[in-house]
Amino acid sequence: MKRRVKKHLPNAITCANLFSGCIGIVFAFQGNLLIASYAIFLSAIFDFFDGLASRVLNSFSFIGKDLDSLADMVSFGFLPSAILYELFLRSPQINKVSDYLCYIAFAITVFSALRLAKFNVDTRQAESFIGLPTPANAILIASLPLIIQQYETLDHIILNPYVLTGLVVVMCTLLVAEIPLMSLKFKNRDFNQNIFRYLLLLFSAILILFFKFVAVPVVIFIYITLSLIQLKITSDHHHEQPTKA
Repeated sequence: MKRRVKKHLPNAITCANLFSGCIGIVFAFQGNLLIASYAIFLSAIFDFFDGLASRVLNSFSFIGKDLDSLADMVSFGFLPSAILYELFLRSPQINKVSDYLCYIAFAITVFSALRLAKFNVDTRQAESFIGLPTPANAILIASLPLIIQQYETLDHIILNPYVLTGLVVVMCTLLVAEIPLMSLKFKNRDFNQNIFRYLLLLFSAILILFFKFVAVPVVIFIYITLSLIQLKITSDHHHEQPTKA
């Protein structure tokens, strides 16, 4: 019984991630973007714990890895596109720009698929990421309806079709960009080795505590910035090391 639990628990949590994403898509197309956004956050929690369970139980499998990518494709690929699509439709200016511009939202799905396919075969991403992880991208998009609810005065900015289009272009670029970004997996408790992870968690906690969902885009920016600083320090350290004759 313990073996069966050990073998199937991570995959069960991954399936919960997928189920949450499916429910979120239904609510997104029904126009309930708040629940759709919360579904992304719930999927992100499941996504974190399926990896944690896999490491703790030492139950890695290739099926689990592929299942995780398929679940992420729904929860962090298609669902955020559905939310963006609905945001485009709610834009007062969308009819003045183009009736077809809203379909650009699904570029997020396409580039998320590319990102996940690349991740599965890229051996460089065993301990870090190359490009923005799909959960981070999805969480940023999920924050938009929640920000509008929190600060109604920002709706004319967020619902501007040019702002939404720019967001799609930037996020699609970050998904497949050759930018090394740190993973949040703690392999040990050594402070020096994990200092940038601790800083990210500290800044995130403070910002979210005071600014709630409006802090999410800022947290993503800090995540990218800290990753680049870490890369620069690591690169300089390697260059400073003496080479053997």
